[in-house]
Amino acid sequence: MRKLLAMLALLVIGGIAADTNAQKKTEGTLHDLMQKKLKNAQLVLEGVAIADFGKITRGAETLIQISKTAEWRVIGSPRYDMHSNEFRRAAENLIQKAKDKNIDGAAFAYVELTMSCVRCHQYVRDTRDARLPGRMGDVAQLSPASPSGKEVP
Repeated sequence: MRKLLAMLALLVIGGIAADTNAQKKTEGTLHDLMQKKLKNAQLVLEGVAIADFGKITRGAETLIQISKTAEWRVIGSPRYDMHSNEFRRAAENLIQKAKDKNIDGAAFAYVELTMSCVRCHQYVRDTRDARLPGRMGDVAQLSPASPSGKEVP
């Protein structure tokens, strides 16, 4: 009986450890993804600063590809999808301004891109904070969907 309990305890501890390791790996992958996003956003900014339309285009194209990866989607909600689409549209606008050799337009598009990041990161922080224990009253306000399935503003 002791052996059975000991084996059961080891299985439970092993399962918890495996779950923790998987969560750390996911967080590490997301961190790496965000670092890649930051690096390419900086490349775009450098391109805007020195009017290097090739750098603007390369950085924006990579940002679009990053935003299409599975790791990108940290919250499954219509509002998160809206933020992701806004980010991609801003990056596509950057590419178009670079093709047009419009540095002022590219600068403005970069600001739009940056603001889309800020709004999305705020949404993710608010949503995650609302899910913390003891904050259940706030979940209904900040939850991406109401019980009826409609998005809450």
